Amino acid sequence: MFSFFKKKTPQPVAASETLNAPGDAALGGSTAGLIGSALVTPIAAQNPAPAQGLPPGREPWLNKLKAGLRKTGSSISSVFTGTQIDEALYEDLETALLMADAGVAASNYLLGEVRRRVKDSGVTHPVAVRNLLIEVLSGLLKPLEQALRIGEFVPTVIMVTGVNGAGKTTSIGKLTRHLSDAGATVLLAAADTFRAAAREQLTVWADRNTVEIVSQAGGDPASVSFDAVSAGKARGKDVVLVDTAGRLPTQLHLMEELKKIKRTIAKAGGQGIGTPPHEILLVIDGNTGQNALAQVKAFDEALQLTGLIVTKLDGTAKGGVLAAIALWASERSKAHPDWRAVPVYFIGVGEQVQDLETFNAREFAQALLS
Repeated sequence: MFSFFKKKTPQPVAASETLNAPGDAALGGSTAGLIGSALVTPIAAQNPAPAQGLPPGREPWLNKLKAGLRKTGSSISSVFTGTQIDEALYEDLETALLMADAGVAASNYLLGEVRRRVKDSGVTHPVAVRNLLIEVLSGLLKPLEQALRIGEFVPTVIMVTGVNGAGKTTSIGKLTRHLSDAGATVLLAAADTFRAAAREQLTVWADRNTVEIVSQAGGDPASVSFDAVSAGKARGKDVVLVDTAGRLPTQLHLMEELKKIKRTIAKAGGQGIGTPPHEILLVIDGNTGQNALAQVKAFDEALQLTGLIVTKLDGTAKGGVLAAIALWASERSKAHPDWRAVPVYFIGVGEQVQDLETFNAREFAQALLS
């Protein structure tokens, strides 16, 4: 998946690209007026994608993703080293999925689908089971693969939240680089006024990315957010990224502060930008496993999330939590047809500024089981 930006006059989109653009149907199938979008290039199903099957510049990222997910994938891939498909293989696969923190429900779903496809296809070798698992996992994760759309409103206001230590401020710095490289002008808002040195940390990222920042020593978070949105409008910025204080979902007084920031940002809206924030992103740490799913549920209930950034996948053996998140989103969508699944916009597998990339379900499944 790659991102591209358009200024003022959109270029015609090829028919094949329009069909492959995730999320187009929800927006009426049109990208007119958007500065940016993300498109998906299909990858072969049976084997890890060859270099020529990837968009330009994507292969190094896929290699880094494979390396980052090795801790999670090695225990799962070892299940398929035998010579026959039997109950012992399925039991080992279930254990491996649970150890990878896919959770009981997602593990049962994946195992059940694999069993059914093995029976229907008549495959006889464990390697074929691995390929079927790639297919099933890709399909489960596919609804999480959506484009972060920038430019329908100028500025597009993105509010970013998460618990302490998840990598929220660092992810904002990486996202700023991602957007800047794609041609967007970005303004940062240092609305995390609770944590010591948070404002200074974000200022470092602003300097590193050569973007402007609105901050206020000891200021009220909502007030800083309002000023940043107003400044973004006045200066014609494409994006305003609002950093907020990390907090646990159980810290109800701080969760109320988040709601206040959201309401205040909405008041800063007006002609041309609708009712911001246009995106509310939650940054989750891949190391936290099933706790990450609990965070998604709690923050979504409080703020109505529009997207996720998953960090630190390179330091964990719990990357299977994305399967648990995807199954929860699928089941909730069935129960509430008007509810929009919370997509994974970006994943991170490193400390460098470029170590943040758009999420692709096929790439993730292949990298996990390579």
